[in-house]
Amino acid sequence: MTELVRLSKRMSELGLCSRREADEWIARGWVRVDGTVISELGSKVLPHQKVTVERQAAAEQSKRVTVLINKPVGYVSGQAEDGYTPAIALIKPENRWSECKVDTAFHPTQLRSLVPAGRLDIDSVGLLVLTQDGRIAKQLIGENTVVEKEYLVRVAYSKPGRLPDEDLRRLNHGLMLDGKKLLPAKVSWQNEDQLHFILREGKKRQIRRMCDMVGLRVLGLKRVRIGKVRLGNLPEGQWRYLREDEQF
Repeated sequence: MTELVRLSKRMSELGLCSRREADEWIARGWVRVDGTVISELGSKVLPHQKVTVERQAAAEQSKRVTVLINKPVGYVSGQAEDGYTPAIALIKPENRWSECKVDTAFHPTQLRSLVPAGRLDIDSVGLLVLTQDGRIAKQLIGENTVVEKEYLVRVAYSKPGRLPDEDLRRLNHGLMLDGKKLLPAKVSWQNEDQLHFILREGKKRQIRRMCDMVGLRVLGLKRVRIGKVRLGNLPEGQWRYLREDEQF
């Protein structure tokens, strides 16, 4: 027998929305299963049943914004903590990049439910994504994400000479964090004191911990790309909207 699954989970699996959005849409009566409106939270469906959403849901989703910030040092990605300011505080009209190509006018309501899709620690700079769109959040930080993240990392070796080639190979594949083997990475020298990292996962302070394991101290870390979206010329401390033609 095929098992029943929560409707909100099924909608997320189908890529219609996030689970939180699904619950909201179900409560509003915007979801149909095999043509019948389902408005009770916690309802379950069979995988073969047809799930559709009303046009109001698609219209609401299209109004949700995604913002790219060039985060400076000293800002935290998510909730304010230990007196540090969250990156969302940078999203105000005066910090909007003058070269932002999106016609959307800024409104404070866009800050509601705007959450970081992936962390960038307080000492790191570069591309940070905040979104109201659950589909984008799932794509970037969901369990099965395969979206690459690219970083430039300035390092100092704690031992005499240069980092041995064997340790560079370990950075590419062979290290473990929190008892689990890391996915293969792409790590190479950009210049004599800067490494180029491409990762497909994002464990807490992953690059700093990886470097520490091979005797490297991170002096500076900048994220320059997430998937197909690049930081480009976006100035530090400024933000822009994700364009319609851009996809991670």
